[in-house]
Amino acid sequence: KLPAVALLALVLALTPANSAAAQASSVLDTVPLLERAAMLAEGELSGERALETVAFVEQRWRLPGNSGFNESLDHVVERLESAGFVPESASADARLTYRVERRPMQQFAWEPVDATLTIVGADSALLRFESNRNMLAINSFSTPAGGVEGELVDGGDGSPAALDAANVRGKVVFARAPVSRLYQAAVVERGALGVLAYSLPDYLQPQVHVTSIQFGRIPQDTVRRGWAMLLSHAARAELERALAAGPVRVRARAESRLYESEERMVVADVRGRTLPHERFVFSAHVQEPGANDNASGVGAQTEMARALAALVQRGDWSPERTITFLWGNEIAGTRDYLADDSVRTSGVRWGMSLDMVGENTAITGGTFLIEKMPDPSAIWTRGEDRHSEWGGRPIGKDELMPHFLNDFVLARCRDRASRTNWVVNSNPFEGGSDHTPFLRANIPAVLFWHFTDVFYHTDNDRLDKVSPETLENVASCALTSALALTSGDGETARAIATELAEAAEARIAAERELGMRAIANGEDAALQRDIISTWARWYRDALATVAEVEVGGSSAATRSYLLRLDVRIAAAEEAALEELG
Repeated sequence: KLPAVALLALVLALTPANSAAAQASSVLDTVPLLERAAMLAEGELSGERALETVAFVEQRWRLPGNSGFNESLDHVVERLESAGFVPESASADARLTYRVERRPMQQFAWEPVDATLTIVGADSALLRFESNRNMLAINSFSTPAGGVEGELVDGGDGSPAALDAANVRGKVVFARAPVSRLYQAAVVERGALGVLAYSLPDYLQPQVHVTSIQFGRIPQDTVRRGWAMLLSHAARAELERALAAGPVRVRARAESRLYESEERMVVADVRGRTLPHERFVFSAHVQEPGANDNASGVGAQTEMARALAALVQRGDWSPERTITFLWGNEIAGTRDYLADDSVRTSGVRWGMSLDMVGENTAITGGTFLIEKMPDPSAIWTRGEDRHSEWGGRPIGKDELMPHFLNDFVLARCRDRASRTNWVVNSNPFEGGSDHTPFLRANIPAVLFWHFTDVFYHTDNDRLDKVSPETLENVASCALTSALALTSGDGETARAIATELAEAAEARIAAERELGMRAIANGEDAALQRDIISTWARWYRDALATVAEVEVGGSSAATRSYLLRLDVRIAAAEEAALEELG
């Protein structure tokens, strides 16, 4: 049995050109909606086109309000217009529209221009902005044109005791501490000239990637107009060698721009045909200077919008609900979108964040992950469940959000993985990206991302770490999910319900085995039964949410089917509890 995508390709290959479109349409009419959505998304999307946007955006040092951020948004608007989107104000009837939202900023926009760090007497600079683009801490002010020269002192771990012992007033402080804390303690509280901070987590493998610098920030201090620099492992080692040999003086030169600006966000809508007030919302943040984080999300989402516009314009697909795309400031932009219009927000059915979605995993060391909305794996992380190196906190049962979306998007990604060499995994809820504002608004949402990434937030996160194949994989599954859910019919709802029930049975079976082993090792049997019952309840509640898939309301056939599957999950729970005794 050929997968639907392969079937369509075979039909087109064997059909004369003048009748290929008619044959393709005929085949499409016989394919279930879920598979048809995948066929069309995969057939239209291009990872190479997504990479073109990534290449443009990653060249710019992006923070809200600065020129790099705004140029990136201008590029997105150009791509939208070339795809057929029109300004929202231009036509009340257009299905493809966009708008640029503007909000005042409480602080100055900041962007780096140049920087160097030199050991006085050395033949060359220790760090240069042109090759170490994260060396200048965000919100640093410019030094005088020739830089600032001062005695370098070792502030140890940056603790108050270490800084007091180093007598840092009027000196440049080198310490192994987070830059913001070090700036506050050394410059604000003790009168240091500036700070050089080293604080790289082990998962970045700094001893291997010795030139990596992870960006950081200091408070926007308009009184002291101070500066701070961040160090690579190689720069830290060189400073330590120099200090071991005797007194050291350094010259730090910083050039930056701080200016009044506004925060922008681009919103694009593909208007639903019958239920435009209901919507699936994608969000990709623009700020942060990396290629994977998050020029890759900007590029993937821009290509998804273009592909969807092409499908709509050709008449290949017409979503019944609206599909919305957001490009803006991480978390804040999505939060503002949801907070601005309570009526509009009430119609948001599902959300998805695209963050670090283009990785060449052979280079970065990461894996593609779907971060699930809170399920019991975030309470009891065991078996095959793993938190990322980012880490997560245990949550309470009152924070669980039962919904079919977790397993639905995982199934879409695994469908594509079965036809490619793509590796797909998931992780329990951790937070920290654009899916969290949706969840706080009680809207189901997941995160597509990669971790662990040895170049995360460093200046080695550049275009050579991005894969067009990964971009296409992620974009295809994301768009397939939106196409299916915004046009769901009864057959689709029942297919999703079947997948969910099978996932529930597999989870209950896995937890039963883990529970039996735990009891055999002397662990509390009541806890093991509670884990199984919590999972069963989560899945039964998630199953009920499948009723929202069908456009216009759940049919009698679907409601009946959901009841039968609910009984099936309850039976699996009962059997598992009996085995535990």
